Parts: sequence; C-alpha cells; structure tokens
Amino acid sequence: MNLQDKIAIITGAASGIGLEIAKTYAKAGAKVAIADINEDAAAEAARSLGSDHMAVAMDVTDEDAVNTGVQAVIARYGRVDVLISNAGVQIVHPVEDFPFAEWKKMLAIHLDGAFLTSKAVLPTMYQQGSGSIIFMGSVHSKVASALKAPYVTAKHGLLGLCRVIAKEGGKNGVRANVICPGFVKTPLVEKQIPEQARDLGISEEEVVKHVMLGETVDGEFTTTGDVAQAAVFLAAFPTNALTGQSLIVSHGWEME
Repeated sequence: MNLQDKIAIITGAASGIGLEIAKTYAKAGAKVAIADINEDAAAEAARSLGSDHMAVAMDVTDEDAVNTGVQAVIARYGRVDVLISNAGVQIVHPVEDFPFAEWKKMLAIHLDGAFLTSKAVLPTMYQQGSGSIIFMGSVHSKVASALKAPYVTAKHGLLGLCRVIAKEGGKNGVRANVICPGFVKTPLVEKQIPEQARDLGISEEEVVKHVMLGETVDGEFTTTGDVAQAAVFLAAFPTNALTGQSLIVSHGWEME
C-alpha cells in the first residue's frame, strides 16, 4: 500500500516509533509533519526526510500549541490526511507511591494529547471528506501490568476515544483506529528495565525475559519497523470497513 501525496501529522516523531513511522511514510510517498515538543530534534528529523517534509513544535497537552501546529501544516499543504497520535512518556511506581502530579502528567500527554490533536484535525478532515486518525495504544490497552496505573488507564481510554471518533466520523469518510504494540526496545522501554527491576526486586534480565517478553511466542521485542508497517496499512486502507478497531502488534503477547 502506498501513501502517495498524503499529508500526515505524527506527534512525538523526533525519535523512536514516531520517527520510524515518519521515515516509512516518506518512503511510501507521504509528506510528513514531524510534531514534537523538542523543536530542534523535530527540525533535524524533518531535514533528514527531505524538503517535502516539515517540523512543527508541539506540546500536545497545550491546546493553543496543538491548534497552531495543525494550522501551520494546513497552511503549507492545504489538508491533513493522516494524524498519528504517538507522543507518550512512561513513569512507573506502585499505585500507593504514585505522585498525583505524575499521574496527571501521564494522562495529559496520552489522553489529552490524543483528544486535542484529533479535535484540531477533524474539521479539515470533515471538510475534505476523508481522513485517518491512528492512536498509538499498547498491549496495555487490553491488559494490565504492575507499576503502570496511569499508562494502562490512558491506553485503555484511547480505545474509547477511537470508537467515538469512528462513530462520529464515518459519515464524513474519517476513520479512527488504534495500534497496540507490545514492548518495543526504544529508549522509553530501555529506561523501564532498571526501574522495574528495582521496584519488583528482580534482575534486569528477569524483567526482559519474564515481565516484558514472557508471554510472546518467540521471546522477541516488537520492532519500530513492525509498528510502522501497521501504521501504513491502517492509513492506506481504502474504506470505512476498517474503523474503530485495534490492531495488536506484539509477537503474540496478546491475542484476540
């Protein structure tokens, strides 16, 4: 499937999964807006893709910043065909020790960010009669793990937001879906390994083998490339037959 001349906004795209999706989309013919809170890193990522692409400074928890960024994309390209709400962070603690400020930060980035970016692109998508919104969920959209209360809560919440947008957007040709990756060995996940070892009282090797990959069919991490290919598939799908769904990309960790 190709994305020739499609306009895509990808949040949190200066690194990790978002950057891999951006590279894959560019190869598939899309013009990509790299939206990231790190403006310098976003600019460098956009430069690496070529002159057809752009960088947008965006704090997804700030409504004005989101609206300004989306309007900058529309001003350059005239439309938005794909939104990938990918920006995210991870903080781990047991519930009884979870600082409320960190709980609120997690929900703001994952849920408020998904809501605000969707709200910003929907009028344009409705006007043009087409669009694809893809939320970056997780296997934790389906299951729970210790130490991740706000992350699990937020990722579950994305399923509900996706389904509402799918219901509301269908008559205007707008689809919404969720990608649910397993553990992807990005800096976000690498940071968790020693943290979980500390909080669970086990070795880092045990965290990887048993906590992260114990339920997979092959003991393998999901790759950023795996997730990017799923994002191409969902964006390029031609009809409303595939909307309101969640696609699990996890080496069999979770199956439906």
